[in-house]
Amino acid sequence: MAIELRKDCTYALVIPTSMGVRITPVSAQPVHCSDTYRMQVTSAESNVGSVSSYLGLRVKILTTFVKDSPIARFIKDNLGSRHMDYEGVEVSQGGPWGYRHQMNIADSGYGARGPRVHNDRAGEVGRTLNAKDFDLERIFGREGAQIMHLSGLVAALSPETGTFCLELSRAAKKHGSRISFDLNHRASFWKGREEELRGIFAEIASVADILVGNEEDFQLCLGIEGPEEGGKGLADKIDTFKGMIERAKKAFPNASVFATTLREVISANSHLWGAIMAEGNNWHVVEPREITVLDRIGGGDGFVGGMLYAILKGWEAEKWVQFGWASGAMVTTLLTDYGQPADEEQIWSIWSGNARVRR
Repeated sequence: MAIELRKDCTYALVIPTSMGVRITPVSAQPVHCSDTYRMQVTSAESNVGSVSSYLGLRVKILTTFVKDSPIARFIKDNLGSRHMDYEGVEVSQGGPWGYRHQMNIADSGYGARGPRVHNDRAGEVGRTLNAKDFDLERIFGREGAQIMHLSGLVAALSPETGTFCLELSRAAKKHGSRISFDLNHRASFWKGREEELRGIFAEIASVADILVGNEEDFQLCLGIEGPEEGGKGLADKIDTFKGMIERAKKAFPNASVFATTLREVISANSHLWGAIMAEGNNWHVVEPREITVLDRIGGGDGFVGGMLYAILKGWEAEKWVQFGWASGAMVTTLLTDYGQPADEEQIWSIWSGNARVRR
């Protein structure tokens, strides 16, 4: 079942996000005993857009920046290098204890040592995102977006960003954009705000066309009963995941695509990676298979990014989940937590298991 997309659009994807930096020790070392780090620009939502932007589709990021900040300049230059447009207001830092861009300090793990991620988001400028700072009639009306991609991370950042995401959803719906919503539950964001956020997430999900999340996301964000206890391995649990998605389909009938990834960690560098996607009444399953992992962070975003690219290209539905699976697998081979595919063939080679040299 094809998703009908608006044709007269400047952008394939419009993505609201709070941009920041990720700081990672070199040589896969732990944070607490490292003195040399690599810094990169990051956000889960811009990670999703990278697959499409590197493969030639137009992507716009909606965000906010700290005025005169060298980190803001670093972020803008990075987005430009990823072939992305962006817009957002400049917020004064307000002194040394004022606003800044979020920091994500990540130990990627190695072998038997699992990854550890420390989020330092005090004073995060992205918590001020507000619809009044954007011309939504221009963005969704005159320019147009085929798909707007939202993440639960942004919706739960602050009461202001929850309202921001609701207003963007309403504007996108009004102008015929499809809405993709990756639930992305974070317990620390939800603490003490469960009732408030459950209402916001339910409203966004009610107008979404594409819903993505793991079993905890669907349970904790939307109150959907999770998968029943199944067998020991991922493959044995596929039917129980299908049952959870069926319950989500009944609760949110506007959505025509539901997807979740499947992951079993053998070691930090070896995972079983699979996916399930419901498209209308059709099921598309990627049975878990082993992938080699350099850094797991961003793999889920790569899956969503690849799936959205396949939808935007108008491919048959079976290829949506295949391209998503392979895009996610590709991201886990990179030092960045976003995909930088050279071309579609590179991703399809991952899907087919062809890692031979190309000359």
